[in-house]
Amino acid sequence: MRIAFTTETWWPSTDGVVTRLTATVRELRRMGHELLIIAPRGGDATFEGIPVIGIPTVSVGFIYGGKPWGLPLPRVLRIIDDFRPDLVHVVNPFVLGVAGVWGAVKRRYPLVASYHTNIARYAEFYHLGASKPVIWAILRSLHNRAQLNLVTSLAVQRELSEHGIQRVALWRRGVDLEQFRPGRRSQVVRARMTDGHPERVIAVYVGRLALEKGLHRLDRIFRGHPNLHLCFVGDGPARPSLAERFQNTATTFLGTLHGIELAEVYASADFFIFPSTTETLGLVLLEAMASGLPIVAAEAPPTHELVDQSGAGALFAADDKDGLVKAVAEILKQDLTALSVKARKEAERWGWAVPTTELVALYQRVQKESKKLR
Repeated sequence: MRIAFTTETWWPSTDGVVTRLTATVRELRRMGHELLIIAPRGGDATFEGIPVIGIPTVSVGFIYGGKPWGLPLPRVLRIIDDFRPDLVHVVNPFVLGVAGVWGAVKRRYPLVASYHTNIARYAEFYHLGASKPVIWAILRSLHNRAQLNLVTSLAVQRELSEHGIQRVALWRRGVDLEQFRPGRRSQVVRARMTDGHPERVIAVYVGRLALEKGLHRLDRIFRGHPNLHLCFVGDGPARPSLAERFQNTATTFLGTLHGIELAEVYASADFFIFPSTTETLGLVLLEAMASGLPIVAAEAPPTHELVDQSGAGALFAADDKDGLVKAVAEILKQDLTALSVKARKEAERWGWAVPTTELVALYQRVQKESKKLR
């Protein structure tokens, strides 16, 4: 198949959407499909042999930390036409995705859209809560033009249906089981994560440093745990305020990491800490579990889906001031080695080959349905 992706986020940005899309296009290319990526300008012109067309961007400093949004320009349709796709997949349609959706509908290309970011929920953290009905109206209008809408968890599938988005199907989670594995654990890396104190118990967070992630809650983690060290991996607009908040604690900020370096940091920690309640999947949870890390996470429907059945995690209510402390204590009183085995066992169910094969089957279904309508 010839598949044109239009995505709201791509390299050099790093988040769960980029991670998932990166893994998916790698697997699709390995399977022999021809691909095109249309994304906000700023990255390389190719990705592992796949052409990437950059679109001019605009950003507003107080919205989502100044994230660059690709403009929905008419040239997007010309780019899609030149590629002659069998199917268009618009990832997280909202700004640039408007052009992708409009172009596919205008030319009657089979159209799939996927939902990865709870934009309406995020608006609350940037003093734009009153805009939530408008945001859902925009999302509903865009997604309901697609023949199929993909989500990454059953909880999000229910949420979209409640907001009037139709034809919703599950695009199952996946993780790179070779990159993320317990065998990458390193005492040298532990020393780096703790400023020279590898003997400490290390809690690691990986992700964007932003208001909507609830990271301010983590200053409670040290209560009753004097031998604990907190390590933040990632960057974002909240980093300066977090650095100030945690300046007198055993906390390290490593910045953004990729590839093997990131995998070694995961594997070298003792457990993964995740206070966010705004995720549609929380792909970092799966990467942590593949690395053999028990999970301490805030309760949210997608988090329950991933952690509950594993037996390798403890969840806490985000609004419970003592919940985080109790969850950490629950994990630390258990055998961390046994929990590591359980975490890895759960992750081994979720390699990328299976969900990508299922994705292709969904693409083919949409193709067939589109032909019937012509």
